[in-house]
Amino acid sequence: MFDNNLEKVKRAVRGRQTPLLVIDRAVIRQRFSELKHGIGNARICYALKTNPHWRIVDLLREIGSDFEISSGEELNILLRRGISTDRIIASNPVKSSGFIRSAFAAGIQLFAFDSYDEIEKLSSCAPGSKVYVRLNVSNDGSQWPLSKKFGVETEDALALLREARGRGLQPYGLTFHVGSQNTDMESWTRALNRSKELWDSAGEQGIELRMLNIGGGFPIKYNEKSFSTGEIAGRIRETIDKLFPNNVEVFVEPGRVLVGEAGVLAGTVIGKAARNGDKWLYLDVGVFNGLMESIGGIEYPLVCTINGSLQKWVLAGPSCDSLDVIHENVLLPELDIGDNLFILSAGAYTTAYASRFDGAPIPRITFI
Repeated sequence: MFDNNLEKVKRAVRGRQTPLLVIDRAVIRQRFSELKHGIGNARICYALKTNPHWRIVDLLREIGSDFEISSGEELNILLRRGISTDRIIASNPVKSSGFIRSAFAAGIQLFAFDSYDEIEKLSSCAPGSKVYVRLNVSNDGSQWPLSKKFGVETEDALALLREARGRGLQPYGLTFHVGSQNTDMESWTRALNRSKELWDSAGEQGIELRMLNIGGGFPIKYNEKSFSTGEIAGRIRETIDKLFPNNVEVFVEPGRVLVGEAGVLAGTVIGKAARNGDKWLYLDVGVFNGLMESIGGIEYPLVCTINGSLQKWVLAGPSCDSLDVIHENVLLPELDIGDNLFILSAGAYTTAYASRFDGAPIPRITFI
């Protein structure tokens, strides 16, 4: 994205205060089209937590996306943009009673769960709603694993579906998540095979499932190689066609893959130092006000417009907390205070995670 739009990004940043996140709407359209073409007849539900900006919501609604939410505030964002609740699902397996109640009252019918306590809440706050159980699958290949916090084993999932049916809910389907930024295409194949086991076992006990929600996890381009969206989506589609009945309702919850590469985060050098043989470069954006995922292993590509021999730097943010280190041993030329540094693939989980810790500004967003 950046190579083709360098001048547009520079114009968008010129004369404006940083940190500034520049979002290219054409890239979002392209990624949605690639996913839709590869995955076939599936409902694409954008995971709003990735970047909830209202312009992104409007764009995705326009091109045919549905939405996935986890909280009352996310619900309100969509309602304010006029999103119909039949285009919204709630896939967080653990939700507050207040959120369930308000979502159900607004018209949302599809809710994830993975515990008996959640069944209790759903049967009380959303009686008769359609529910789908979260199956635990391997997160091998993921840079941001999610399997420890959510999901249950096959036998437990089956028992939960039976309990949900007994409490007056509609056991509608199952869901899984292979972990965020998963670069192993076989992760989805393994997860789908495991899902088929649960699907068949449920059918043997008179529970006819209809919904197969494959979650998200599609990788984008950072500094590592990965399969393209189209390649992964095509493999998923082939596997589903092989394993599941023709009338299965397939849902997918992309987030990062739709908006990640659409964003370039522009920062400014605010300080330099030499410490214990290392050269340090300080930006006005760091871990706490936009780049939280860097502490989880995400390595953002970096581009600057300054020429010169490359040197190793420790790249840090503006706060006075020692955790605020973005990358170590990055190769950059000699930058001066006031120079811009462009952080690529920054459209996902940057402003959404950002806080004003230590008074640092949350990046503003502009669109091209």
